Amino acid sequence: MTSTTTSTTPDRVELAISGMTCASCANRIEKRLNKLQGVTAIVNYATEKASVSFEPGITPDDLIAQVEKTGYTASLPAPPEPTEEANAEDAPVRALRDRLVISALLAVPVILLAMVPALQFTYWQWASLTLAAPVLVWGAWPFHAAAWKNLKLGAATMDTLVSLGTIAAFGWSLYALFIGDAGEPGMRHPFTFTIERTSGAGNIYLEVAAGVTVFILAGRYFEARSKRRAGAALRALLEMGAKDVAVLRDGREERIPVDRLKVADRFVVRPGEKIATDGLIVEGGSAVDAGMLTGESVPVEVGVGDTVIGATVNAGGRLLVEATKIGADTQLAQMAKLVEEAQNGKAQVQRLADRISGIFVPIVITLAVATLGFWLGTGGSVAAAFTATVAVLIIACPCALGLATPTALLVGTGRGAQLGILIKGPEMLESTRKIDTIVLDKTGTVTTGKMTLTDVITADGQDPDQVLRLAGALEDSSEHPIAQAVAKGAVQRTGTLPQPEDFANIEGLGVQGIVDGHAVLVGRTRLLEEWSQRLPVELERAKTAAEADGKTAVAVGWDGEARAVLVVADTIKDTSAEAVTRLRGLGLTPVLLTGDNEAAARAVAAEAGIDEVIAEVLPADKVDVVKRLQAEGRTVAMVGDGVNDAAALAQADLGLAMGTGTDAAIEAADLTLVRGDLRAAADAIRLSRRTLATIKGNLFWAFAYNIAALPLAAAGLLNPMLAGAAMAFSSVFVVSNSLRLRRANVAQ
Repeated sequence: MTSTTTSTTPDRVELAISGMTCASCANRIEKRLNKLQGVTAIVNYATEKASVSFEPGITPDDLIAQVEKTGYTASLPAPPEPTEEANAEDAPVRALRDRLVISALLAVPVILLAMVPALQFTYWQWASLTLAAPVLVWGAWPFHAAAWKNLKLGAATMDTLVSLGTIAAFGWSLYALFIGDAGEPGMRHPFTFTIERTSGAGNIYLEVAAGVTVFILAGRYFEARSKRRAGAALRALLEMGAKDVAVLRDGREERIPVDRLKVADRFVVRPGEKIATDGLIVEGGSAVDAGMLTGESVPVEVGVGDTVIGATVNAGGRLLVEATKIGADTQLAQMAKLVEEAQNGKAQVQRLADRISGIFVPIVITLAVATLGFWLGTGGSVAAAFTATVAVLIIACPCALGLATPTALLVGTGRGAQLGILIKGPEMLESTRKIDTIVLDKTGTVTTGKMTLTDVITADGQDPDQVLRLAGALEDSSEHPIAQAVAKGAVQRTGTLPQPEDFANIEGLGVQGIVDGHAVLVGRTRLLEEWSQRLPVELERAKTAAEADGKTAVAVGWDGEARAVLVVADTIKDTSAEAVTRLRGLGLTPVLLTGDNEAAARAVAAEAGIDEVIAEVLPADKVDVVKRLQAEGRTVAMVGDGVNDAAALAQADLGLAMGTGTDAAIEAADLTLVRGDLRAAADAIRLSRRTLATIKGNLFWAFAYNIAALPLAAAGLLNPMLAGAAMAFSSVFVVSNSLRLRRANVAQ
């Protein structure tokens, strides 16, 4: 796709490369750029981009000049509008389609005349020449132009093979027609479209030259169209955001384009509208559907003080949002950037393929010359020797080899983005195959990370609802997380809470006040004891049991008597147990890592289905835990969300950050899980493994194809036109195999 140039740091740029026709082209540009001192470049044939890091003293103009020395063009275009970008990308595909259609219309009669002797009228060979000439000159012009450009640079690519093969076939035919006896009236041309040794009796090859051109043009067209489809997920991501927004200014709404929105602007989001940018809700409550961005199927309830993400949809009431991030800083833009950077990288398997494709073309040309010499040297006919040589040149085009990795990465990372999984780069794909242990941070990863009211234990004769009304009313006036958990739980169970007539916060102990005429105390047992309110035996036991499980117990009393104990805890996420089961299904051993006490950690682990627990770990020591596990011979993945997880995520063989966590954790990780759902970790690993398997499958078939077909061609058992069709099919097969990832169901 067309580059939208970004420079994430002063020493990093992306170049849009034009003129590449195969993996050998990308390999040559990459080598040329990397020859510059202080430059590290990766050139991606599928995305037609070069990702370049360079040291001070080198400018983008130097890089562009270096690319141009190889015969290609590079640029740093300004970011186009989405519609303009789509049109710009469609233009080359349309031009290629037109060239293919016209060439096919001219070539089909030539092929039919050559294949069906009954159609060969008196001057059929001259009619074939008339139809084939435009195909060989105009239809195949991109191959000839690229071959000539590379020849001037002393290089050879796939286009060199195609151009040599088709020109040789056409040149031989001209020789036979004008100098030989093939131009005589009534000449007949037997043709066999099978895998068998050719006798060389057919002495013109116009159908081969025209047919090969059409087959390769068809392969290029379907390849270009598939590459565009492969990048569709990223384009959809970039175009997902709102186009305009209702900004509140001087008490009035003003509709403006989103790109004019500024940080701290307040804007209105009505039901059914997209939220324009990342922000903080300052008024209203609603349910927000983040499915397009995170993959979550259920809208999330939000209210004042909650953050919202741009491009998500307001499914409920009216919201007033204050913009906190705009443009390239938004989560949507960061997602798109991560996906694009991942697509520009190269996995280890691709680097091997690049090295092979870089030396493949010269080897093939040498093999073609050797084939010609062998046939002529062993007494074979010139026609048979020529046929085998052309077949070798055509069958060897390493197009499928160059597409094997980039197309799978394009589709895999795009599919990941749709599912709320951001793959930072292809290098980590190998890691997902090797990991055997997954370390799960407890707070915010396995658990919600928020205190929740879990139990109300009352003394004999007390009404739980009254306990919650009185305690919740007082706690609602406190900012403490435990107080807020009690207040929220009280509202959910009893409805609207009464207003306290008096309220006081007792530092370190709790709160006290008057609610509905009752003098209420809520907090530590010490607070109640100061007012001579001791817990009954049954409440004391309940409090001790709760604390033994790592939970927090809050005592409640009023009018001189202790009445209840409220239990508050950081609860496990609804999906964590299912996620752990999925991770086990992938052959991983889950380990719970936390700074909490052993009892609290064991309780959470038991609920989630985790056997191995490492508790009471200081934040700074988490990285040492990962190192220790690695020293035991384990290959470790780590899932976390906090600043204190960043070092451990970086140390792990595979780091997965919850997208609901901190920027530091996300930056340190290899994978980002946009939604705060641990199941996404299993989905991410499964998708990554499937993408890696697709890459390896593509490379196998590309290598197997060339290894199997070249000996057949050299032995004269493969007709040149059949070789061209097979070569084109191999590229389409590789791209089609990659496109299967678009429908990958990773939630298994």
